[in-house]
Amino acid sequence: MTQEHVIFWFRRDLRLTDNAGLHAALTSGYPVMALFIFDAEILSKLEDKDDRRVDFIFQALQRLNRQLERYGSRLIIRHGKPSEVMQEITGLVPVRSVYANRDYEPYARRRDAEVEQLLGSRGIDFRTFKDQVVFEPGEIVKNDGMPYTVYTPYSKRWKEMLGMQPPRSYPSEHEQRYASGLSLHSVSALEEIGFQPSGLVFPAPLVSTGIIRRYHETRDFPAMEGTTRLSVHLRFGTVSIRELVRMARIENDTWLGELIWREFFMTILYFFPHVTERSFKPAYDAICWRNNEDEFTRWCRGTTGYPIVDAGMRELLATGHMHNRIRMVVASFLTKHLLIDWRWGESWFARHLLDFDLAANNGNWQWAAGCGCDAAPYFRIFNPYEQTKKFDSRLEYIGKWVPEFQQSGYPAPLVEHSTARLRALDAYKQGLATT
Repeated sequence: MTQEHVIFWFRRDLRLTDNAGLHAALTSGYPVMALFIFDAEILSKLEDKDDRRVDFIFQALQRLNRQLERYGSRLIIRHGKPSEVMQEITGLVPVRSVYANRDYEPYARRRDAEVEQLLGSRGIDFRTFKDQVVFEPGEIVKNDGMPYTVYTPYSKRWKEMLGMQPPRSYPSEHEQRYASGLSLHSVSALEEIGFQPSGLVFPAPLVSTGIIRRYHETRDFPAMEGTTRLSVHLRFGTVSIRELVRMARIENDTWLGELIWREFFMTILYFFPHVTERSFKPAYDAICWRNNEDEFTRWCRGTTGYPIVDAGMRELLATGHMHNRIRMVVASFLTKHLLIDWRWGESWFARHLLDFDLAANNGNWQWAAGCGCDAAPYFRIFNPYEQTKKFDSRLEYIGKWVPEFQQSGYPAPLVEHSTARLRALDAYKQGLATT
């Protein structure tokens, strides 16, 4: 009888180390086929054929494949609708079970339900595991069982639970029961799925203890190497969240707080999926946005006449990255100074951020606009000049990305700060008064 296999379906967990679902597959007693699917539905929505994220994933997959080759196996990379890919592969190879780590986004949950139904019709188990979070949506809840919608009590309970249930390790790197002799077709170049290399090289994650240890002192200064740059690796799972939490507990509570924010926003998206389309606080949907397209274009291109805003937007376009402090500044500027709908900014970030994560991007944009859970009050309006004085007083960050900011050709500010502030306050007051 032909040997049965199990499939491990890589998604947001592109590593062989400390991988919960992979560890379960490797200890199942069956040889493991490693599979990744470039989801055609997701890729069809991407506007740029040299999208950095697709290239990041592809480079991470190449590293995975080289590691699997040492075990006499290889990674099967496919492109298509996941249920159809599963239908094809399970028709070619005897499969007992499919293993995967859980994903909590609305589309991912619908996709997995469809795949589970397809596999079930063929008598194949679909087994999923907790891996990309320490605590899943629903694990950290109030005494009445309802989800938290304010970060501070959520964070307190999260830490209490961590004390009772420290994250365990899944030493998947020590298990080597991978399938060999696989003859299935595998995507070998980005061009096969309609994309092109970005020209960038994305190295494996580097976890700097020194940066983490000083994080609370350095994280707000964009000209410094004061942040870990691990958000993209968390997004695609090239690093283990459990490893980072263990390190954060020892090294820096402020950084641990950032990891908790990540899971808080995932919880909000899970229980309140309407946030992808509307404000968490419905009253804020009554705000009358100006939505000036020319001003939005200048914001996107980094020509607003506010150097710290322009620096951030140019950094984003050039690298796919933007410093955390600057993300708050540019988001406040768009929603308050220009009175442009936060969804426009959210969409622009979704297109260009290398570390784009739906829950975090949505949560942070709604926070900046004042309409989200636990949001900054609507009357909190960042002053770009004060932000510059506090966090880029030597103009090093601005000088790097907007070298012409002191020259005659640099544009005048789109709007005067105090005028914009008063206009925003009035618009928010009027909008909220109608509800």
